[in-house]
Parts: sequence; C-alpha cells; structure tokens
Amino acid sequence: MRYLVRGRVKPGKELALVEAIERGTLGRGSVAGDEYLRNMQDARLFDDGTARWVEVCYCNVPLEEERPYWEEFFDLVMVQDAHARANCRDENGTEPWACGECDCTDRLEARLAEHAPAFLPILKSKNHHGDAEDTEQKNHL
Repeated sequence: MRYLVRGRVKPGKELALVEAIERGTLGRGSVAGDEYLRNMQDARLFDDGTARWVEVCYCNVPLEEERPYWEEFFDLVMVQDAHARANCRDENGTEPWACGECDCTDRLEARLAEHAPAFLPILKSKNHHGDAEDTEQKNHL
C-alpha cells in the first residue's frame, strides 16, 4: 500500500538528517533498504513546514517497521492512505507485492511536485552554509 507521509524535521536534527542522507545511512538496518533515500529525494516541502512523501509499505500497521527510522529525524504529523485501498492491487489481493512495480508512486509524486518545491535542496541549503551557526550545530550533534 502507498501512504502519504507528512512530517516536520525535529528541531536540531536538520544537519544530522542531511548527513544521514549524504552518507546513505538513513534507514540503515531496515528491511525497506534504500526506500528512505528515495523518499527524501522525492519529498516536497509545503508552506506549513511539513515535508511530504509517498511511501510504499507492506506492514499491517502503516509504517510499523519504518516509523522508528523516520522518528529519529521527524515528528510524523500524518500518515494516510495515498489512494483508495480498493484500487491497490496488492491490498485488494489481485496481485501480491504489486506496489513494487506499480506506477502509482510516480503519479502521486508528480501531483505533489505540482504543489511544492523539492524538500532536500532546501534542507541542504539551510545546513551547508559553513557559517558559525552551522559549526556550532555540528558540534552539538
């Protein structure tokens, strides 16, 4: 199933999140593998300060396995079905594991892109200025 995830980066975790993304360690140890990095590449930053992304999850409880990895950096504001469950071939039983090959994510991400700028470049620009404040923040992480 696909979920629309809304989260705010926890105060003071911005630089750590950028570093985890750049090092490729975001989500390390999770069965979801590189999905976390893909999510951040495609996430959008909305006017309300939330990053939003579309996530594929096969857990019975939405993001049950992924939640601890996200909550290290984000306050999750909302996790909701990205589309009707009846239309999901994996969820309705017509094609198990269909989400891995379905184009739903691309379509949903394109719709998000129409409404908000990419999250990651904005996050990086705010955390890679090399000024005293960034150095201070690095020293406290």
